[in-house]
Amino acid sequence: MAPRRPAELYRAPFPLYTHFLQLEQIGGQLSASLLHCHDTETRATMTMALAGDVIAAGQDNSCHILRFSLQEPEGPGTAGKDGETRQRFTGSRCEALVPGAVLCFGDGPEFPSRLMKKTLEFRAHDGEIEDIALGPDNKVVTAGRDFQCCVWQQDQLVTGLRWHENLPGIPDKAYRYQACRDSGTFLGLGTVTGSVAIHIAFSLQRLYYVKEAHGIVVTDVAFVPESRPGRELLGGHEAALLSVAVDSRCKLHLLPSRRSLPVWLLLLLCAGLIVATILLLQLAFPGFL
Repeated sequence: MAPRRPAELYRAPFPLYTHFLQLEQIGGQLSASLLHCHDTETRATMTMALAGDVIAAGQDNSCHILRFSLQEPEGPGTAGKDGETRQRFTGSRCEALVPGAVLCFGDGPEFPSRLMKKTLEFRAHDGEIEDIALGPDNKVVTAGRDFQCCVWQQDQLVTGLRWHENLPGIPDKAYRYQACRDSGTFLGLGTVTGSVAIHIAFSLQRLYYVKEAHGIVVTDVAFVPESRPGRELLGGHEAALLSVAVDSRCKLHLLPSRRSLPVWLLLLLCAGLIVATILLLQLAFPGFL
């Protein structure tokens, strides 16, 4: 049975803002409410990364660093409903990744501030960089529009992805945006046509697909974290994928739990199979036992 159309969690109004949403379960249904919005003026936030209490937002040719903090209510008269805490956001601006090159910044005690200093710059790809990630031992992994994926140590190439060793060629249909679940079990994909899919990571078997869920370019996808609050939000579902697109909509894609047999039943079936095999051998070859 084909999956139902994904639920629309939020529709961002104009002008352009960076929106911070709270995902919660109300009456057995997941819903999102606006916590805060940060004015980005005439620039649209196309990429974003979160680490601790720091958010890096990519806007055109610049990167804006935001830091948020949780503040307890000052007194009994200032608390919101259910004694909720207030969130305060501060921001600063720095240079961003430039097309085809990697810029590394120092993260000294003044981070994040205007005093961030560039420590390394080198050309990594011919064309724009699609994604970049920091790995262990200060290694950097980059993926570019030149169909190259490289691992760097400082500005030295450690290794590159060899596409044609296990694949006949690069397929015509490409997925522009992807996300991997924390445990590495699922891969979420978004396309330039607005379609969204969820695959098993190790086998690439497709478990979920909605054609043109947004009807326009998907700009980012992300799984609901596997932390304790995240598992409570999932309820009876195995995974939940959030997608945002140029249509200013945030949609929720739920992956139902796959049916599985309990371990004790599998052991019972195996024991029954062994007994049946022995009985058949005894009938076919009298005196076998």
